[in-house]
Amino acid sequence: MITLQSSVHVNGIGGGPLFDFLINPNDRDYQRWWPGTHLEFHTVRQRPGQVGDVIYMDEYVDKRRVQMSGVVIEAIPGKKITWQMKEWIRLPVWVDVELEEDAQGVMVIHTIKAGFNGMGRLLDGIFRLYLTRQYSPAGV
Repeated sequence: MITLQSSVHVNGIGGGPLFDFLINPNDRDYQRWWPGTHLEFHTVRQRPGQVGDVIYMDEYVDKRRVQMSGVVIEAIPGKKITWQMKEWIRLPVWVDVELEEDAQGVMVIHTIKAGFNGMGRLLDGIFRLYLTRQYSPAGV
């Protein structure tokens, strides 16, 4: 299993508004967040209760353009959202955003986990070609 994690403290905002954006994203706000790097982030399919929603994201990470779809597999309002990446099927790649509020704002912890269990771990080297240290989830 490969794990990449970053964290950043954002002053003057709570976990609720950030969670609301992440669970109901739109391209305009996403582009405003990091112009020229964040291209698209929107809901493709909504399900009752948020779990099962499908999102699409298009952004630059370092100099690499990354386009992906993800299924919401966990949503705790104001605290955490987890997407499992998918192409035609769900992939063994998960993106977590955890939100920890304090008196000044919120700590945003962004984690990418990729890999297989059991014998499938032999294939984890494929992820290492793509998920390098340069693929640090910055800009959160």
